[in-house]
Amino acid sequence: MHIIRDDLRGPDIAALLQAHLDDFAPHSPPESRHALDLEALRQPDVYFYTVWEDDDLLGCGAFKRLDARHAEIKSMRTDSRHLRRGVARALLTHLIDEARAAGFERLSLETGSVAHFAPARQLYAAFGFETCGPFGDYVEDPYSVFMTRSL
Repeated sequence: MHIIRDDLRGPDIAALLQAHLDDFAPHSPPESRHALDLEALRQPDVYFYTVWEDDDLLGCGAFKRLDARHAEIKSMRTDSRHLRRGVARALLTHLIDEARAAGFERLSLETGSVAHFAPARQLYAAFGFETCGPFGDYVEDPYSVFMTRSL
């Protein structure tokens, strides 16, 4: 398993990101979906990474600069064929290390509040993320859980 900074140009990543959107669409109304599209993920303030095993895309994740000290995790996704293999843990470790190396002091995220997102919330909590209030441009939303941790 190896992790690279990705330019989001390959068809595999487009398909994985579409699966990400398709997966959570039934669990949140449109106004409560905060995923970035391909063009937004290609912006210079986004650090996007993919996880590979040989030529097989296992997962992806990113963090986006909110300000000089604060970044937000975006688009964490493991391909459904590779669940429970440690992909998300390896990627989250990498994102935390890269955000710290880039000089950020805080890393936050927004995820869903319904049962479908419980595994994600458990993973983030295991990495020291704690529930917090909305940050950045977010507002209170019954479909959102906000979490943060110091780096």
